[in-house]
Amino acid sequence: MLNRDVVIEVRNLSVSRSGVLVLKDANFDVLKGDYVGIVGPNGGGKTTLLLAILGQIPRMSGSIRLFGKDIMDFDEWERVAFVPQDAINFDVNFPLSVRELVSLGKLGRNKIGRKLGRRDWDEVYAALEFMGLSEVADRRIGELSGGQKQRMFVAMALVRNPEVIILDEPVAGIDAVTQERFYQKMSDLNQKRGITIMMASHDLSAVFCRMSKVICVNKEVNVAEIRPDVDLEGVLRKAYGEHFHFVFHRHECEGEFKA
Repeated sequence: MLNRDVVIEVRNLSVSRSGVLVLKDANFDVLKGDYVGIVGPNGGGKTTLLLAILGQIPRMSGSIRLFGKDIMDFDEWERVAFVPQDAINFDVNFPLSVRELVSLGKLGRNKIGRKLGRRDWDEVYAALEFMGLSEVADRRIGELSGGQKQRMFVAMALVRNPEVIILDEPVAGIDAVTQERFYQKMSDLNQKRGITIMMASHDLSAVFCRMSKVICVNKEVNVAEIRPDVDLEGVLRKAYGEHFHFVFHRHECEGEFKA
């Protein structure tokens, strides 16, 4: 098997917030092309882990490297896109169309005030089409459904041509059918475009169906490849406790996890 580049390297990472230890001695690598699900109980530290990787909250100890650079020296943030948990919670009366909002993704730090050219707009339209939003491109953003809003923010991230997309519970509060469509789109991004994806999620079934690696977070961090020969139920018990059990349901995947 060919060696793949390490995109994110975390070593002995501990993080405290408001004086409380939230993450303890986390160690893992994310490789180029990985599709990583981050799971764990509420308050276990999933969001804290993502924010630490993005350099938005300080470390207590340990190291984080992005594309081989220590996070303190990393300055290529255009390679990393982030869709936060509250992305869709905006003023529904904000006077922008879907196309206009997605185009804002082209305005990086060095491009503010620059008029978008034809190539920029081509990339905007390509992102809208890929995310299935072409038909609503001229609608006001407040008119979209929850699932459309989430796909809109992914499209906004895509026009930056990132190598990594990090999402924090992007389908919270969205119905099951729309969630499945969203996960399918993210699988397409990973498989067809080779984008590395890290996604915090409570949908264990989708994680084990579609993703290649799971990071279980509940203060301590346990990591496993998603393969038939790996005791994934045992890995999950470390985060969720011994009450965790595995049952089969009719589903697109082979089974469904419940905690």
